[in-house]
Amino acid sequence: MTPAAFEYVAPETVEAALAALAQHGDEAKILAGGQSLLPVLRMRLNAPEWVIDLGRIPALRGIRDGDDHLAIGAMTTHDEVLHDPLVHEHALLLTKATTQLADAQVRHRGTFGGSLAHADPAGDLGGPALALGATFVVQGPGGTRTVPADEFFVDLFETAISDDEILVEVRVPKRPGWGAHYEKFVRVVHQWPIVAVGATVRMDGDTIGEARIGLTNMGSTPVRATAVEEALVGQPATEEAVGAAAAHAAAGTSPPSDLNGDADYRRHLATVLTRRAVLKAAGRNGTQVPGSATPGPA
Repeated sequence: MTPAAFEYVAPETVEAALAALAQHGDEAKILAGGQSLLPVLRMRLNAPEWVIDLGRIPALRGIRDGDDHLAIGAMTTHDEVLHDPLVHEHALLLTKATTQLADAQVRHRGTFGGSLAHADPAGDLGGPALALGATFVVQGPGGTRTVPADEFFVDLFETAISDDEILVEVRVPKRPGWGAHYEKFVRVVHQWPIVAVGATVRMDGDTIGEARIGLTNMGSTPVRATAVEEALVGQPATEEAVGAAAAHAAAGTSPPSDLNGDADYRRHLATVLTRRAVLKAAGRNGTQVPGSATPGPA
C-alpha cells in the first residue's frame, strides 16, 4: 500500500521548520528518520496533508561535550550514537541499548530524538534515557525550554512536546566510570522487547554506591525502578543481594497483556532481567540464581 498524497517541505533551519509547523498545524507531521512515521503512512493509519522533513537541518545533528553533560542533537542517527567515543565514556548505557536497537539499516536511518519523541513504551531508548536522567530541549515559537526525563514521557505515544514545538536536543548527564548493561528479552531477533531493563551502576569497591534502572514495556511509558535503586545502595554486588533488591522491580508498574505475554509474565521478567542487568553492570557475570526461574533461554 502506498501513502495518501501529501505535500513535502524540507526546511534548512529550526526556525523555518517551526514556521511551517505553525502554518499547517494539525495538517502536518514531522519527519525525522522516518522509521516510525513512514510505515504508518504506508498503512494509511495517518494521512497528513503536509510532511515537514527535518533531515536538512544541520543544527539538529551531532554530539558535543557540554562540560557536565553530553548534548545529542535530535537528528543524530542511532549509528552515530553507537560509535561515538564520548557516549561510550560518559553514557555507556546508551551504547549498550543502541547496540540492541533494531538492525543496522534502521540504526543508520533512524534518529535518536525521533525515537524518543515517538514515545513507544516498547522502544529501546526511553528506559535508558530515564535512568540516565536525561533532559529534553524543545523549541517553539516562544523559544526553547527544557523538560526532565521524568516529565517528558506523558502516556502511550505522548510526550510533553506541544503541537507547535520540535525536539532539538537531548542532554545526558555524564557518568564516567559507571558500569552499564541493557538486558532485553525477545522471542525473535530485532523484535520490540517484551520487557527490557537498562541499568547503570557506580561501584564503591565491592559495594554498590548508586544504581539507576529504567524499565521498558512495563507500562504506558518508561518506568524507573526506584524501589530497586534504593534497595541496592550500600549492598555488595552479589547474586543474593542483587536478587533480593530486584524482587521489587515490578513495584508500581502497569505492564500490558498481549500476545507476547500477560502482565504477570512481564512482572516476572522484570525481576529476572533486573537482576541480570545490575550484576552485569556491576561487573559480575549475572548467572542464574539457584532455585530461581528463567524466562527463556539464557
